[in-house]
Amino acid sequence: MGVEAHATNERVTGRRWTVRLDPVGRGRADVRVSCSRPACAAQVLPSAAAGRTAAIGHLKAHLRAGPAPRPSAQCACRAEECHTHIRPAGPRERPMPWRCGGAVVLAVITDREGRWWQVMECCSRCAAAHPTAKVVATAPAAEAPARSDGFRADTAALTTPGGTTTPGGPAATTPTFSAAGPHFSHSATATDAGTAVPQQASVPRSDHRSDPRSAPRSARPPRRRPPRGRIAQRLVPHDLRPVALRDELTELGELFRAYQARTEPDLAMLADLHARKAEAFHAWAEATADTGLRLDARRAEQAAATARLQHLHRIGQAPDGEGPAVARLLTAPAQWNHARSVLAHVADTAPLPGAEARLLVVMVTLRTAQSGVGNLVGQDIKGLPLSDPEQLVGQLVESGWLGISGTVEELIASRPENPTQITVPSLTPDEDDPGPFTFGRKLRPKLSGWAQRVVGEKKLRKGKTEAGVRLLALALATGSDGEGRLGPGGEGIGVDTLSSWCAVDPGDLPVLVDRLTAADWLAEAEATDTHLTGKLTERVLPLGCPLT
Repeated sequence: MGVEAHATNERVTGRRWTVRLDPVGRGRADVRVSCSRPACAAQVLPSAAAGRTAAIGHLKAHLRAGPAPRPSAQCACRAEECHTHIRPAGPRERPMPWRCGGAVVLAVITDREGRWWQVMECCSRCAAAHPTAKVVATAPAAEAPARSDGFRADTAALTTPGGTTTPGGPAATTPTFSAAGPHFSHSATATDAGTAVPQQASVPRSDHRSDPRSAPRSARPPRRRPPRGRIAQRLVPHDLRPVALRDELTELGELFRAYQARTEPDLAMLADLHARKAEAFHAWAEATADTGLRLDARRAEQAAATARLQHLHRIGQAPDGEGPAVARLLTAPAQWNHARSVLAHVADTAPLPGAEARLLVVMVTLRTAQSGVGNLVGQDIKGLPLSDPEQLVGQLVESGWLGISGTVEELIASRPENPTQITVPSLTPDEDDPGPFTFGRKLRPKLSGWAQRVVGEKKLRKGKTEAGVRLLALALATGSDGEGRLGPGGEGIGVDTLSSWCAVDPGDLPVLVDRLTAADWLAEAEATDTHLTGKLTERVLPLGCPLT
């Protein structure tokens, strides 16, 4: 007991360090990359994409230059009372106070938005408890102490260098090995031992052929057991029955390892794997009467339920008997399609160039979409990021696209108790032309309120983002799927389409993307020459209009 306690006290705490990506300041696109290791100085990069590339490169350099994980290291998360440090339920398992289970690994953990990466030296069970953990290195298994005699315990006599057999004494415990390395007694030959082995008594050839036990050991084919599967840090016994259960456990272990190697998560697949694991572990526990297996089966059931719930949250569906997982502002696919039709109409018929004019036309169109007539107050216009609201409204009036009941100055100064009536002749229906939109009167204020919530979102407003950024937010809100991934099936949105809608040059689009990323609207964004990929953050999913 004293020796064991002393060995435990000599354990060292596992290493841990973090690489972070932080904004430099409000309204700025550049970011700061910092590392928690003392010798690493922070650096400033011009964009979030460049900062993320530098942070990942810095992390990889540490992993290449650093030492491998140590087999005797204590879990780095042990000091934080990690919930995976639990006492095993099996009566024969002796828990170690310095780690929960499995080999010591070097794991990389990151957040969903890609803002920090943490390297942690911990046991494999703690690494598996983190959904984003990637194991980059595993400590070698501790070597078993060598036996003092180098032979099997039941060896009764040894061959001395002189070629005689000594039944006991000091000479019997001093075997001779060749320069090629040690050899065990059950497979040693005359060449291996470096000595002449006494010849056995001659046996008649007929007897030698009839008795297979007299054949030399080297001529016998080696016994090979079937390969053993591994699942959840457990070895599947090769003699487990029924055979179908053994094969199911082995296959599940391979499927879990294949899932961990995926680049993109699939929570529906993960839920199915956990459900199969729970069923297989219940059968395993019944076959072996192992209490630990029953507890593992219950944990697998809980993991399956959690993964399935997370999947429903991501796709915007509701679990059985519950309300919608994502409480969206626009709740039906028909409403999402009408929102896209309004944006498409404005992109085709905008009377003035530029992002500011485009944004003002969108908001006015939504106010007058049903009958071509609506009301505006000064705050509706002054709340938009327009450099000169009066001049822009005047240009729309001069072009004939907009009509107002008074002057531009009176419109800007109007208050909610005395709004200004406006008209858009191109949207006014008549007997021959019912207008470009088919939605009803009750839906128009919902669409207008949705657009006002998007362009006036708190972080976009506090960050003083320009009109192009808010137009891009509208486009991405209507161009993502139920999980927030951009484009149909997460394949991305065309750069030319986005630049045309936002009324900016394609070369200016990455700047707008960085502003949305800094405002926590967009995550994992990557802009190429043709497409923009990424996904909306969970914070703004309620504002989205999923593609159907």
